[in-house]
Amino acid sequence: MIPKELLRTVRRIQIRTSRLVNDVLAGQYESVFKGRGMEFKEVREYQPGDEIRFIDWNVTARMDRPYVKLFAEERELTVMLVVDASGSGMFGTGDKLKNELAAELCAVLAFSAIKNNDKVGLIMFTDEVEKYVPPKKGRTHVLRVVREVLYFKPRGTGTNIPAALEFLDRVTTRRCVLFLVSDFMAEAFEHAMGIANKRHDFIAITITDPRETELPDVGMIELRDAETGELVFVDTHDRRVRQEFRQKNVQRIAARDELFRATAVDVVDVFTDKPYAEALYKFFRMRERRLA
Repeated sequence: MIPKELLRTVRRIQIRTSRLVNDVLAGQYESVFKGRGMEFKEVREYQPGDEIRFIDWNVTARMDRPYVKLFAEERELTVMLVVDASGSGMFGTGDKLKNELAAELCAVLAFSAIKNNDKVGLIMFTDEVEKYVPPKKGRTHVLRVVREVLYFKPRGTGTNIPAALEFLDRVTTRRCVLFLVSDFMAEAFEHAMGIANKRHDFIAITITDPRETELPDVGMIELRDAETGELVFVDTHDRRVRQEFRQKNVQRIAARDELFRATAVDVVDVFTDKPYAEALYKFFRMRERRLA
């Protein structure tokens, strides 16, 4: 039995994301994510202006007048949401926790996909793959995906991006649209990401909280690493401590961004204290311009 509060929360997310899906991103998803290619549809009699290279010579010979082949885009896609469920997702000092923001982002992407008759699948991972929901169509399926992202209780706390991408390759036999949703507080995933980007249409969605790059001046505080459980005491009143913290995390993010550039992975950067609609809109516009 699904708790009523869970259903109400999922319903709120559905309502909140529906306008973005229907109004802001309407049409952009289909133009940005193309189908797998062209498939034969039918033949018809040649008309002035038709491409000569599409003439079906066998039918033309039988009918004693020219016929051409017609093709249609094989539109159906598979969208895979690969979501980081590690311990750091339970952090957030903005309007939402990082895992709550991940659930809304997955809702927008999943509802956009089924609006265009595409399939949606889900992989939840920590230091191992913990949940796999095979790709399907339909609103009921998408609501299940949102519930899983929002209320999944992981066993592990770490982040193993290569394991998630390797699992994806074992369960998908064809090219898919891959959204990897994570704060990317991980190491040694460049090689796996480069391979996945060659096989799939790979988009990284980074989720960042402002307190992960800036410490407030609030005196002595206790910090716990959500993934390792390590406890440290930090004197945030010390300006040098705040500067070192900021510098370390600015360097970490710069290295992450350089990795994305090196592997040619598209990126959408979202933040827990800012609306994510603009970031998605800018991404879709960028992809549209690239394909134009």
